[in-house]
Amino acid sequence: MLDKEDKDLSIRQQAKLLEVNRSGIYYQNVISDDSMMANQIAEIYSGSDCRYGYRKVHDELVEMGNLINKKKVQRIMKDLGFEGIYPKKKCTTTTPNKEHKIYPYLLKDLDINRANQVWATDITYIRLQDRFMYFIAIIDLHSRYIIEYGLSHSLEGDFYVFILKKALDKGKPEIFNTDQGSQFTSNDFIKMLSDNKIRISMDHKGRCFDNIFVERLWRTVKQEAIYYYKPENIVDLERVLITFVGWYNNQRKHQSLDYNRPAEIYYGKREVRI
Repeated sequence: MLDKEDKDLSIRQQAKLLEVNRSGIYYQNVISDDSMMANQIAEIYSGSDCRYGYRKVHDELVEMGNLINKKKVQRIMKDLGFEGIYPKKKCTTTTPNKEHKIYPYLLKDLDINRANQVWATDITYIRLQDRFMYFIAIIDLHSRYIIEYGLSHSLEGDFYVFILKKALDKGKPEIFNTDQGSQFTSNDFIKMLSDNKIRISMDHKGRCFDNIFVERLWRTVKQEAIYYYKPENIVDLERVLITFVGWYNNQRKHQSLDYNRPAEIYYGKREVRI
């Protein structure tokens, strides 16, 4: 170990004796890559059970030796859809409609052990240079398989009903879980689930970990697709998402699935060993 207080030997002489690069002695970790930053932020946020806001996440990053300002942490957390627990006027994509019925949360202590037992959905937004786009995915919770997905320029409800219909043309779950956003509590969305005799489950208000599997999917989408490929326009973004979903379903191994792929579990080619 080099001693910067040693008056007999200079830093250059000590580095030469130990055969190390002198520049490394003065190295201080500086996060400059958005993907790297997103990874660290996600780990801290997840470790707080989705409680930390950007100020506490920033403090943790600084404590770890990183040089980064609060505004950048706030921006990336916003892009990832991460919010701390604190009073706020409204959530970005989850805007309840007080006139719509809210259903109870059915997944607490539920043993999810087969495909098409529970499907879940949510919406996340993706920032392009000149606009926001909204990405919806419907996944099977047992296999993590993405049943259906779509990209929209708005949060208008009709598009999300259309995506639900496309998913139900491929299969039908016993339970469908959403948050309390107006897109999912709308009469048309609820009617389609009820007409198919699907039990409806909704997250508790403000509890991001009720739908933790979808939250993890958003983290993967952002880190392994959006921040990696950096699409600049809608055409690029659509291409990235098509490639990502195909890769995620058919090639990406999941530790929680005993390193199997979602499609293998969903279609019954392999079993999850727990």
